[in-house]
Amino acid sequence: MNKKSYSLVGIWINALSISDLNALIAEAVSSNQSWIIANHNFHSIHIYHRDAKMRAFYALADYIHADSMPLVFLAKLLGYPFQREHRVTYADWTPRLIEEAARQNWRVFYLGSKPGVAQRGAKILQQKFPTLQIATADGYFDTRPDSQENKNVLAKINSFQPHVLMVGMSMPRQEHWVLDNIEGLSTNAILTAGAAIDYIAGEVPTPPRWAGRWGLEWLSRLIAEPNRLWHRYLVEPWFVLALFIIERFKKGN
Repeated sequence: MNKKSYSLVGIWINALSISDLNALIAEAVSSNQSWIIANHNFHSIHIYHRDAKMRAFYALADYIHADSMPLVFLAKLLGYPFQREHRVTYADWTPRLIEEAARQNWRVFYLGSKPGVAQRGAKILQQKFPTLQIATADGYFDTRPDSQENKNVLAKINSFQPHVLMVGMSMPRQEHWVLDNIEGLSTNAILTAGAAIDYIAGEVPTPPRWAGRWGLEWLSRLIAEPNRLWHRYLVEPWFVLALFIIERFKKGN
């Protein structure tokens, strides 16, 4: 496994496949470490350059994988050893992560989604993997660190003693929450998981997997949710590409 980090467009990422990521979690569990495993795509990069709290979160992250085929393409243009397998999205990773969790007896806690959705997704996963230990809480609560609702969520998570905590509350809310609560969490791996269990529950349509491999998943998602995603996919990428061009120009001089 290549744990080296690579810098581009002002951020850093690791070239990690699904197998690598599962191995990292296994290492964290076996050595009783506590690691933040984050991810980057064009949307997160756009937020990162505008949000100091987002930058603070990524500064704390132990590993950051690429959740964007265009980001992998940019890394390859810089000569970094990225391949298609290093683009890892939760639509692909979640089933293999959960399969490994069931096999290794890892306890998984999923925090996020609308009320009832994560619970429905967890039941689907337990039907497929009967030995899976999973608990959930929805993401509709007062996330201020000193709120009673937030304290209740922390207590529920820690009482379950998860090996893996998946926080799926959209960017940058999920990253802000992890940053605010990291000191109060007891777990081995913290994953910022977006809509991971929404796909499992059927709440959000899963894009065709071939689209992801060819860097076209954004188009499938845009067609499915144009009102919510048009800015993310039609405006924000130009900002990232401008950063890349400026970076390449500076390196060339």
